[in-house]
Amino acid sequence: MHKKLFIPGPVEVKPDVLAKMSTPMIGHRSKDASGLQKRISNKIRQVLYTEEEILLSTSSGSGLMEGAIRSCTMKKAAVFSIGAFGKRWYEMGLANNVATDMFEVPMGKPTPLEQVDEVLETNKYDLITITHNETSTGVMNPLEELAPVIAKYDDIIWCVDAVSSAGGSKIEVDKLGIDICITSTQKALGLPPGLAICTFSKKAIARASQVTNRGFYLDLLALYEYIQKRDYQYPSTPSLSHMFALDYQLDLILAEGLDNRFNRHIKMAELVRDWARNNFALFADENYLSNTLTAIENTRQIDLAKLNKELGERGYQISNGYGSLKDKTFRIAHMADCTIGEVEDLINNINDVLNL
Repeated sequence: MHKKLFIPGPVEVKPDVLAKMSTPMIGHRSKDASGLQKRISNKIRQVLYTEEEILLSTSSGSGLMEGAIRSCTMKKAAVFSIGAFGKRWYEMGLANNVATDMFEVPMGKPTPLEQVDEVLETNKYDLITITHNETSTGVMNPLEELAPVIAKYDDIIWCVDAVSSAGGSKIEVDKLGIDICITSTQKALGLPPGLAICTFSKKAIARASQVTNRGFYLDLLALYEYIQKRDYQYPSTPSLSHMFALDYQLDLILAEGLDNRFNRHIKMAELVRDWARNNFALFADENYLSNTLTAIENTRQIDLAKLNKELGERGYQISNGYGSLKDKTFRIAHMADCTIGEVEDLINNINDVLNL
């Protein structure tokens, strides 16, 4: 029996979107392939409110995260971590021989504006990474508040991990001044895993051109230069199947209306939050709650493995806490094409299993 997924990703994918992945192959050096990538780029620009170039990578979002920190750091990278995925960016920097420092906060808290200001004021760093939506803790960082602080420092390349938020929460890339905004297909965009996407600003292009060892497959400047020279073709063989599905899904997203889509995510989040407050407790700071995933404190000390087993028998799946938060928290994702009615069904089933 298929379990309806309410986990941080992969997410449920609509049958018509899945079907697009079986579209017959085309040559990846054909005009049709150029047209496909061009259409995707133009639609992603609308979703991310940008006029900058769009890069695709046949990888998870982690691929472009690694590509960003390696391609655009000359002096030193400052990684601001609010959970497991900020730490991953730090580890990527070290593994690629990029000078990198990490600045952490207690789990469940956002990145403090004062911390960012103090760190950048030292003039040691020329790249900064921020996790927009941390799925390990359910925190959504306040990009609108961080933007004016980062904008004070002209030489900073600002990279944002929006892997679990883009397409489900409004991110006005150009207005905020984000240089590289990264996402991937298997979360709020509502597709299978396997394709990553990022914006690439003129400022980031200029920086990357000064960095000598940018790697090969994940060299963002090479991706950029190739699509300029070859009329929107990918330098190596891309996952055309994902691209067919993404092209189709972006039409559906834009047809729903971006504000409608973002508001639907907020309503689903509010439904889960209200239930969690009444029956458990929210893990994240109340002022910085994610719109795509809710982390819930296991205040009743329920057996989460048993709960998920029983939910699985009913056709649902949620997620245990991540890493050190396992069994201390559990997580309910509400993103992509999930509906309010489906979230209500899930909650009713949890209530029934737990006798709430």
